[in-house]
Amino acid sequence: MVKLAVFDCDGTLIDSQVNILRAMGQSFARHGLAPPPDHAIRRVVGLSLVESMQMLLPEAEHDLHVRLAQDYKGAFQRLRADRTLDPEPLYAGIADLLNDLRDAGWLMGVATGKSDRGLALALAHHGLTDHFITLQTADRHPSKPHPSMLNAALAEAGVGATDAVIIGDTVFDMAMGANARVRAIGVDWGYHDAEELIEAGAIGVALDTDELRGLIDG
Repeated sequence: MVKLAVFDCDGTLIDSQVNILRAMGQSFARHGLAPPPDHAIRRVVGLSLVESMQMLLPEAEHDLHVRLAQDYKGAFQRLRADRTLDPEPLYAGIADLLNDLRDAGWLMGVATGKSDRGLALALAHHGLTDHFITLQTADRHPSKPHPSMLNAALAEAGVGATDAVIIGDTVFDMAMGANARVRAIGVDWGYHDAEELIEAGAIGVALDTDELRGLIDG
């Protein structure tokens, strides 16, 4: 039976925290605003950018949220291009996990709040592009936890919800899985706590990629 594993990107596959915090600070500074606290920024990772800005600055007008999102994209792209700054590494064991799943016959996809361009660059940087048959981003879908990304991934892969799993580090990923009736698995190395992930519907939370493989095989 063909099965599909859909991964979140930031906080699940890739450790992008440093550049996310830097880019957010730069985007707010561009508008003369104090940057949000780091913990507040971490809480919105996984949402689309405009919705993230709405949560970080709820008193602002929608137009400002859109401009902040656009400035964040520009800042993040500049940081990614600056080779003197820390790179965005894969989390430990992720490359081997993806290779193992592919060799075992799993289909794989990504559902992320990143843009199409941002995701393509991130996967190409780590040589992972060919691992995934379906890529769903904020450019073409409502923000998580809406099930649109997962529904599209299932359709593109030709897999039913009962034969799929979503892997992520935030409550948004877990709730998206519940909304699409897809089994959700949390990882504890990202942005939200294990207890929150369980409360949001995770069937389990992996402490490392070995545990994650066991939960995926379930």
